[in-house]
Amino acid sequence: MNLESTHIAIVGMGCRFPQAETPQAFWEFLHDGKDGITEVPKDRWDIDAFYDPNAATTGKMNTRWGSFLEKVDEFDPSFFGIAPREAEYIDPQQRLVLEVAWEALENAGIVPERLAGSQTGVFIGFTNIDYHTLIYRDISDIGAYSGTGTHPSIIPGRLSYLLNLRGPCVALDTACSSSLVALHYACQSLKTRESDVCLAGGVNLILSPEMTITFSHARMMAADGRCKTFDAAADGYVRGEGCGIVVLKRLADAIRDGDNIQAIIRGSAINQDGLSNGLTAPNGPAQQAVIRQALANAGVKPAQISYVEAHGTGTPLGDPIEVNSLKTVLMEGREANQPCWIGSVKSNIGHLEAAAGIVGIIKVVLSLQHRQIPPHLHLKQLNPYIRIKNTPIQIPTELQEWPSQGQPRLAGVSAFSFGGTNAHVILEEAPPQVKSQNLPERSFHLLTLSAQTEPALQALVSRYQSHLEANPKQALADICFTANTGRSSKGAASLTHFNHRLAVVADSKEQLIEQLAAFTTGKDATGLNSSQIDKNEQKIAFLFTGQGSQYINMGRQLYEQEPIFRQTIDRCNEILRPYLQYSLLEVLYPEQATEQVASLLDQTAYTQPALFAFEYALYLVWKSWGIQPDVVMGHSVGEYVAACVAGVFSLEDGLKLIAHRGRLMQQLPSGGEMVALMATEELVREAIAPYHQTVAIAAINGPESVVISGVSEDVAAICHTLEAQRVKTRRLQVSHAFHSPLMEPMLGTFADIANQVTYNQPQISLISNVTGQLADQSITTAQYWVNHVRQAVRFATSIETLHQLGYEIFLEIGPKPILLGMGRQYRAKNPGLWLPSVRSGVDEWQVILSSLGQLYVAGVKVDWSEFDREYRRQKVVLPTYPFQRQRYWLEVDTIPTQKQYLPKDKNLHPLLGKKLNLAGLEKQQRFESQLSISELAYLSHHRLFGQPVLPISAYLEMALAAGSATFKTDNLILEDITIHEVLIFSEDEVKTVQVVLEPLETDTYTFEIFSFSTDQENIFSTLHASGKVMKGQETPEPGFIDLSILQKQYTEQVAIKTFYQELEKEGIIYGPNLQAVKNLWRSREKSLSFIELSPELSQEAKKYKIHPILLDACLHSAYNLTLDLEQGSSINTYLPIKIEIKRLKLHRCYSPHLWSQVRTSHQNISNQDTATSDAFIFDENGVLVAEIEGF
Repeated sequence: MNLESTHIAIVGMGCRFPQAETPQAFWEFLHDGKDGITEVPKDRWDIDAFYDPNAATTGKMNTRWGSFLEKVDEFDPSFFGIAPREAEYIDPQQRLVLEVAWEALENAGIVPERLAGSQTGVFIGFTNIDYHTLIYRDISDIGAYSGTGTHPSIIPGRLSYLLNLRGPCVALDTACSSSLVALHYACQSLKTRESDVCLAGGVNLILSPEMTITFSHARMMAADGRCKTFDAAADGYVRGEGCGIVVLKRLADAIRDGDNIQAIIRGSAINQDGLSNGLTAPNGPAQQAVIRQALANAGVKPAQISYVEAHGTGTPLGDPIEVNSLKTVLMEGREANQPCWIGSVKSNIGHLEAAAGIVGIIKVVLSLQHRQIPPHLHLKQLNPYIRIKNTPIQIPTELQEWPSQGQPRLAGVSAFSFGGTNAHVILEEAPPQVKSQNLPERSFHLLTLSAQTEPALQALVSRYQSHLEANPKQALADICFTANTGRSSKGAASLTHFNHRLAVVADSKEQLIEQLAAFTTGKDATGLNSSQIDKNEQKIAFLFTGQGSQYINMGRQLYEQEPIFRQTIDRCNEILRPYLQYSLLEVLYPEQATEQVASLLDQTAYTQPALFAFEYALYLVWKSWGIQPDVVMGHSVGEYVAACVAGVFSLEDGLKLIAHRGRLMQQLPSGGEMVALMATEELVREAIAPYHQTVAIAAINGPESVVISGVSEDVAAICHTLEAQRVKTRRLQVSHAFHSPLMEPMLGTFADIANQVTYNQPQISLISNVTGQLADQSITTAQYWVNHVRQAVRFATSIETLHQLGYEIFLEIGPKPILLGMGRQYRAKNPGLWLPSVRSGVDEWQVILSSLGQLYVAGVKVDWSEFDREYRRQKVVLPTYPFQRQRYWLEVDTIPTQKQYLPKDKNLHPLLGKKLNLAGLEKQQRFESQLSISELAYLSHHRLFGQPVLPISAYLEMALAAGSATFKTDNLILEDITIHEVLIFSEDEVKTVQVVLEPLETDTYTFEIFSFSTDQENIFSTLHASGKVMKGQETPEPGFIDLSILQKQYTEQVAIKTFYQELEKEGIIYGPNLQAVKNLWRSREKSLSFIELSPELSQEAKKYKIHPILLDACLHSAYNLTLDLEQGSSINTYLPIKIEIKRLKLHRCYSPHLWSQVRTSHQNISNQDTATSDAFIFDENGVLVAEIEGF
C-alpha cells in the first residue's frame, strides 16, 4: 500500500439526507432504489399559491416537487451550549452542520475535545441563505443575533468556535460544486500540513420560494420533479436538501492512530469553464481537463476507474456533454472487459446544490464498503445524444455487484457548477484491516454510554440495541472500545462523558442486548448500572486487604490476560527471590494445587509477601486505567502496600520489610489464638484487663466488632466470660496470634531490618492503622513499623476518619472484599459506594469491570485509551448521539409581499399587548392585551389553592414592558408597587387587561393594571396592581460577584423536590415545567438559588424583559426561608391579600440562567412577626441583572 503524503483517508462520515439521517440508513435507501422526492411541504410555502405549469408565469414555479428534510425547525441548543433565544436566529443550515459534524466525529471515533486547540480545518460549501431572506423581510424580526445567525461565514465558523478548532475555517460558494471544492481544499490543507484533521462537506436547505421561481423561469426545473439523468425525457432537475460532512486525515496518520479508514482520496482537481457557450452552459473540454488532472494527481490510469458518480442533473444538454467527456477520458487504455459504471444520486434525491458533491462522495464510499453499485433511477430510454453502445461504459438500472478486477476498486466523483467551477475526486476503497492479537482476550467487556438527559440516554440505548442486532460481525471488544474512547461530553474541561450514565458488563453481544433491553424497560440486570452524576469531583479511598483473604490462583486470570498485572507480579517475584525459599509464582499459581502447595500460601512467611505483591499489582492496574486514590489505608499487612503506594518507601524496601516480617512471625512458636467478638471496645477492654500481659486487642473493626489475640488458654477464658453475657464469638483460622504480646520476641530483629529502610513523606494521604487518623511524621520512622506489629489495627476509627473527610467511594484492593463488609458497619449519613476488585470463585474480569463501570457511573474519570492500550482494537461505526430537538424558529412569513420591509402590526409584548391611542388622553400611555390559559400555557400550571392565577411577577413584567415602550430603554426602576388582588382564570376564559401609565413628573409615570369583566349590561374593572415606573439614571456597568465564593457562604442545601412539595402543602402549586429552581441553599436568614427555565419556556423567554416564571422563581428563595423543611411544616406562610414591594431596579434583560440571593429580616409589629426580603439577581457570569427591595 502506498503511503504517499498525497493520500487522504476518510475516517468518519455524517449525513442528513431525505429519508436518511445516517450513512447506514442512506445506504439502505440507495440499495433499495428508493425515490426521495415529495411535494413541497406546508411548512415551506403554500405550493398551491405558487404553482403554475407555465414556467413563464410571473411569480410562479412550474414544479410542485423537491426532496426535503423533515423537522428542520428543530434543534438541541443546550447540547452545544447555545441559548434558546439565540437558537431561533441561527440559520438551520448552521444547526445541521453542527449536528452532522458531531455525528461525523462520533462515526470516526474521535472525541471532539481532543481536537480543541488543534490544527483542525473546517471547509463547508453552501449557496442558499433562505433563512436570512426570511428574517430580513421584516425589519421587526431583526435582532441582535440575526447577523451571526444567518451570515454564511458563520456556517463553518460556529463549528470551529464551539469545538475550539484552530485550523483553517472556510465557507465556500461555487454553487453546485461547493462541497466538492471544499473537499478539495481540505485535502490540500492536509497535504501541506496546514491541518492535521479536516471536516469537509456542504449543506443546503430550501426555505423560501424565490430561487425555485428563478430556476423555473430559467427553464431549469423538471416539471415532474424527477432528475431523469441520461434519459431521453430529461427536462431539468429537482431541488433537494441535505447535509454531508466527512472527517479527513492523512492516510499515514490514520493508520498510525488506528482509525477506521472508510475510503481513500487518491487525488482531486478543480478548474473553471472560462469563456464558453454561456455562463451556465456546461463546457466539455473543461470537464475533461479537470478529470484528467484529478487522475494525474492521484497517480491513476483512466482504465483503472470502474465507477463514476456523475454530476448528472438530468438536463437534455448537460447529460450528453458530461457522458461524452467521461467517455473521452476513461476509454483511454480500457479493454472491452473492463466495465465502467456511471450513475447519479440525483435520480434518487434530486440536486442538493451546494451539498451535491458531498452526497456523491458518501454514496461512493458506501458503495465501496458494500462492494455494490446502487441502481440508477428513471432511465427508460437513453438520451439519443448519449452514445455508449458497444463501449464498456454502463448505467446500472439494477443493483450491481462491484468486482475488484484484481486491484483496489477506484471511482471518480464529479460536481460541475452552473457558474463554471468544476471539481473531480478520485476515491479508492479502504485497505483491508488485519487484526492480530497476541494477548488472550478478556472474558468480559465493559460498555459505557452517556447522555445529557435521561430521555437522550434511553434513546441512545435503543439505538445500540438495534445496532447490535443489525451488525452481528462487529466484535464486542471493538464495540466497547469505540464507545468508551470515541464519545465525549461537549464542553467538559477534560475527556469525560455526560452526566446521565450507563455501564454494562457482558461476556457476549447476546447478553449485552438483553441487558440494554432490561434498561429500556426499567428492569434490573446483572452487570448493569446507571445513574446521574451530581458531583464533578469524586474522592476515592483505596483500602488494602490484610491476611485471611488469600487463596490459591488469586489473580490468575489477570496474570494471564493483563500485561501490567503480569509484569508487576513478575517484578515482585524477582525482588523476593533472596527472601523466599519458594518462588512467588510457585506459591500463587502452582501447576497443581496440592495440599502441600496450598499450605505454603497459608504460612504467614508466604502469605504476607504474596498479598503485598498481589495488591500492588492490582493497584497498578487501577492506576493505569486512570483510577487513582485520594487517600489510602490498609488493614494490618495491607498498610504496607498502602504506604508503598503513597511513597513512604520503595517497592524493593516494602517487599523486604514484609518478607522479613512474615519470616520472623513464622519463626515464632506456633500457638496462640485470635477470636472475633461481637462487642464494643469498652466491654472487651474490661474483659481482657486481667490478662493484659498475655492477651491484647488486635483489631477494632467496627462499633461492635473487636478481635482479641494472645495465649490460647487466656483467650478461651475471656470468651467464656463474654459468652455468658451473650456476646457472640468466632475463632479465626490463623497460624499465629498477630498484634498480641506473643509477637514481642521478634520486635528487636525486625527493628534492625526496619532501620535499613529509606523512608519518605507520603505523597498520597495515608490513614494510619495505629491511630486511625491521617498519618503524621512518625510513619516515616522504623519505630512506627515496629509498633505496627504489636499494636491494634484501628480500622473502625480509620473508616470514621474517612467519612469525616468526605470520602464516599471505597475501593478494596485485595483478593476478597473483606474490608467492604466491615466498613459498611459504620453508620454514616451517606454510606457511600463500596467496591471490590476481585472475588474468590467469580470471573475476575467480571468483578473488576463491574466495579470500574460503577465508578464510571458515579462520575469518576476513566482513562479509556489506557484501558485498552495493550490490546489490538479496531474502531467501528456505532450509533451517534440522539439529539433532543425542539422547535426553534422565528415566526416569519414565508411568502414575500410588497410590504415586506414594513414592521408588522403585532403585539408589543405577550402580556402588554398593543398600545391604545385614545382621544383626549394623549399624555396617557395605555396598553391592552387579551390573556387566557390557551395564550399563556404556564397559567394552567401556576395555581393558588387549586385556581390558575397570574404570577405576581407578571405584574412587574407588565410594568417594565410598559416603561420600556414609553421610555425606549430597559434601564428602568419600579417603586412603591402594590399588588391589590390576584387575577384568577377559568379554563376557557379570556381576560382583557389594561396597563395605564399617567405622567407624574419628569421621566416618571404612575402605573395601574386593570382587568375587565362584564355582565349583561355593565363593564366592571378590577385594579390588580399599581406603582411608579421611572427611567433609570445612567450608571456604570452593574456589579459583578464571584458565584463560586457566594456558594461557599451557604451551609445547607435544600432538596428541590421537598421544597416544592412543601409549597404545594401551603396551596402554592408549580407544575413540572414551572419548577425553575434547580438548586437551592440556605444559611440563617439568607438563601441562594440557581434558576433555569424549562426548554419549553426558554423558547418564548426572549419576548420578555425577565420571563414571569423566571422572575417568580427568583423570589422562591424567600419562601425557602419561611418553610421548616425538616419538620415538613410552614413557620408562617406569607400570603397576604395585599402585597407591597418597595423597589425593583432592572439592570439588564433576559438571561436563560439566573442566580437569586435573598436576604430576609424579621420585625415584630403589633405582636406579629413580619418578614421583609431583598433579592439580588445575577446572570450565569455573576453580573447583576436586577435588584428587588422590600417585598
